[in-house]
Amino acid sequence: MSAANTDVPSLVSTRLPSPVPSAEHDQCPVTEILRRVGDKWSVLVVVLLGQRTYRFNELHRGIDGISQRMLTRTLRGLELDGLVLRTVHPSVPPSVEYSLTPLGSSLLHPLSALADWALRHQLEIAAVRGRPAHGSVGLAGYGLSRSPSGS
Repeated sequence: MSAANTDVPSLVSTRLPSPVPSAEHDQCPVTEILRRVGDKWSVLVVVLLGQRTYRFNELHRGIDGISQRMLTRTLRGLELDGLVLRTVHPSVPPSVEYSLTPLGSSLLHPLSALADWALRHQLEIAAVRGRPAHGSVGLAGYGLSRSPSGS
């Protein structure tokens, strides 16, 4: 498949060396960002913050199974990458709120496209894996994806 006859962005359709040098892959900015947003919790945090501003405990209650320590680490990583804004309000006790930055908000569209793709192809992937599909839950339950048909 080439970029000449598809709408695949040139970065994805560029011919890679074989084998791909490990050091080059590890230092690639795309790889670094995919590691951040592709971890178990970051996508859920970004999707929730895409809906509104949250306080820490609201986020903790909103993501089943995440520990306080892991939520703290996830928020710090997203903040370091410029995707999340942490706002401390001077009060007693201090009030801290988390929201998406404009950069973080710009991630919602690509995440939605990926969720749409996953929903459209979940049955095919499950069939290849030899197991039943889980159904249309997950990120779709947070309103990130529209429908299995992508409409």
